[in-house]
Amino acid sequence: MTLIKSISGIRGTIGGTPEEGLNPLAIVKFVAAYATFIRKNTSITTNKIVVGRDARISGPMVKQVVLGTLTGMGFDVVDIDLATTPTTELAVTMEGACGGIILTASHNPKQWNALKLLNEKGEFLNAAEGAEVLALAEKEDFQFADVDHLGKVITDTGYIRKHIDAVLKLDLVDVDAIKAAGFKVAVDCVNSVGGIAIPALLKALGVEHIVELNCEPTGHFAHNPEPLPENLTAISELIRQERADVGFVVDPDVDRLAIVCENGEMFVEEYTLVAVADYVLSHTPGNTVSNLSSSRALRDVTHRYAGCEYNAAAVGEVNVVAKMKATHAVIGGEGNGGVIYPASHYGRDALVGIALFLSHLAKKNMRVSELRATYPAYYISKQKVQLTPEIDVDAILSKVKEQFAAYDITDIDGVKIDFPDKWVHLRKSNTEPIIRIYAEAHTMQEAEELGGNLIQIIHEMCK
Repeated sequence: MTLIKSISGIRGTIGGTPEEGLNPLAIVKFVAAYATFIRKNTSITTNKIVVGRDARISGPMVKQVVLGTLTGMGFDVVDIDLATTPTTELAVTMEGACGGIILTASHNPKQWNALKLLNEKGEFLNAAEGAEVLALAEKEDFQFADVDHLGKVITDTGYIRKHIDAVLKLDLVDVDAIKAAGFKVAVDCVNSVGGIAIPALLKALGVEHIVELNCEPTGHFAHNPEPLPENLTAISELIRQERADVGFVVDPDVDRLAIVCENGEMFVEEYTLVAVADYVLSHTPGNTVSNLSSSRALRDVTHRYAGCEYNAAAVGEVNVVAKMKATHAVIGGEGNGGVIYPASHYGRDALVGIALFLSHLAKKNMRVSELRATYPAYYISKQKVQLTPEIDVDAILSKVKEQFAAYDITDIDGVKIDFPDKWVHLRKSNTEPIIRIYAEAHTMQEAEELGGNLIQIIHEMCK
């Protein structure tokens, strides 16, 4: 059994002893600490916290413990039940709530679940805030309410519809153009809440021909739930058989979006944000942001538009959001298919991504594969170096930085070396003695060679 406590929340496998897995005792402790943090830091007076969950098998059990703990801490809870992560984020602000908890382990297998913590803006807690919650939990520095001050549960299962309505109201979502295009769309929702949200969204956008795959929200994932090419063979074949125009795949909590071309080939997850950004910038020029390990293609597309600047953030959604706010970015996100569109809200949102992508595709009047070919061709290699625990990883990264000082170096999150036509990014893992090495170039062979060269250099430094 596994229990991982981090500044971004708590996640683990279901079962085990109090210190081994994500079980009721662990949930109570962490939720009580979060409630204490919210009580101390919120400026909102509604006394409400929103709770939503994906369709994991453990979801109902975890939810009941969370609801009981929050009401025991004196909060009123808005239980929106089955809801996507971005739906829960939006519900926090729509309700004027003090915060929110999302019960999802994102792309982890079915035996996992997690508590993802939101502030009053419906955004994830930052590192300092997450550390404060961890400290409160460790010290058990919280106090439950007396009988006269217990909270109550308010059930509202209509938030997916409210989310869809909010997407339809976005200025750049062109329902008329999408409907006129007559798209045939295939979707793979990996047996979670996407199976409720995505077909409903497509119908609201005017898509009449929808081919559904794994849309029953049972929590029994039909394949590895991370939307990577090796896990998406079934929808690729379905698209070819059904002659669909495009395929959309989401992860269990629907904050990541992968796109599949009409020929069954991957649009590539990195290019979800690139295509959506191209559409947004063509109508509302401005700045863009992605994390350091995302494709350079977003930078290239951004610079096609006069006066628009690209900026890179440290890895992690909260870091991307902070950089987007600081640079007044009109679009941003992560290369894992995470689209963050401030005109909607500051969170990765596959519903927004689908609506903007279909608007873009309808106006371009071309096949998905043809649209993909309009963007710069890059390939990312992802490798890692296993190190012994006693090796000083920070010292190695510092030496790498010195060795490549002649090139453009970014060190806000590990060390990223930008060459004229490629880059390599080295990051220290927070959980194990490894260095993650991401490299991007115009061919996969070149990217893998670049990463391999850095691995060899690191091994030499370790001798």
